[in-house]
Amino acid sequence: MKYAKRLPSLMLGSLLMMAGVSSWADQIVQKVVDSKGGPAVMEMNFQQPVTQIAEQIYSIHNWMMAVCMVIFVVVFGAMFYSILKHRKSLGHKPATFHESIAVEIAWTIVPFIIVIAMALPATRTVVAMKDTANSDITIKVTGMQWKWGYDYLKGEGEGISFLSALSTPREQIGSPGKPPTEARGENYLIEVDNEVVVPVNKKIRIITTANDVIHSWTIQAFGVKQDAIPGFVRDTWFRAEKIGKYRGQCVELCGKEHAFMPVVVSVVSDADYTAWVNGKKKEMAALADDPGKVWTIDELKQRGEKVYSANCVVCHQANGKGVPGAFPALDGSVVVAGAKDAQIHLVLNGKNAMPTWKSVLSDTDIAAVITYTRNSWSNKSQENIVQPAEVMAARK
Repeated sequence: MKYAKRLPSLMLGSLLMMAGVSSWADQIVQKVVDSKGGPAVMEMNFQQPVTQIAEQIYSIHNWMMAVCMVIFVVVFGAMFYSILKHRKSLGHKPATFHESIAVEIAWTIVPFIIVIAMALPATRTVVAMKDTANSDITIKVTGMQWKWGYDYLKGEGEGISFLSALSTPREQIGSPGKPPTEARGENYLIEVDNEVVVPVNKKIRIITTANDVIHSWTIQAFGVKQDAIPGFVRDTWFRAEKIGKYRGQCVELCGKEHAFMPVVVSVVSDADYTAWVNGKKKEMAALADDPGKVWTIDELKQRGEKVYSANCVVCHQANGKGVPGAFPALDGSVVVAGAKDAQIHLVLNGKNAMPTWKSVLSDTDIAAVITYTRNSWSNKSQENIVQPAEVMAARK
């Protein structure tokens, strides 16, 4: 009886809560806007293609959808017409024929012709997608949890190398049990700190691989989707015909941060690309360190904190406590408190869920981040400093 008396108030509370959720959802939807070079609000079709391959994919998609629609209308139209026109209630009786050679030949030949008509343009496009010969620039793309590594291997810009990670602030993303504290930007979850830059109307070969699990490098406007598989090298290409920024994502489920691996490619003019190459090489030269330099512990800790925040905090957390059952804690870790040679070997070569960092971080960065972890939180390691020369020696 007492529950019956409370029922109206419970129903009123539920309605108010639903109204509040609806109002909050409406506010979120109203703030969502189209992303230039990325997804659009209420987008029902492919993104606008900016390469010939993407244009062909778009055309083939529309052609096949039209064919399927015609088949659907013809087949189901005939079926429903027969059901309604020749139903028993109208006095119709079932036919007594057994087979028709003409019909069997027709329903074999007609689908065969349809399949060939659909397969020919699709095959031509698939073959063109794999023709990476005579490329102007070759870029190696390495997928890793959870960022992309880019190495310019051939053409103008050869030698440039950098990492590209999500730049959306964590304050916009939030965390389990903690809602976001900042309004989400126009390119929420599809913006990066280092964009890939390529010249317009040049053939760009993309070589993909990974150093941990399977990832997939995708830009829908280019008609490009290529898996990055550990231990394998795959390739694809694109030739962007329009200047602008184009956005994609990793589209292979690669772990807990899978949603945080965007791809951003900036297509620029030849002159702007040359300027970017020159600027990037000067930047890399300025960041290059002498592995023989002896650093102070404070210098290494300061640099190591930045390296840790950019590469390690996702798994091991800012407080070093890790994620129970997934990623071990560094605060109080026997590895961190033990011999530094063992930790250097682990960071260089990886183990289990820990990826290898030897091809990602420099000797100085690895020495800095190890020194930072050995002197942070509650850690008080006896061997509390690692020099770049020690990391360089461990690589051999």
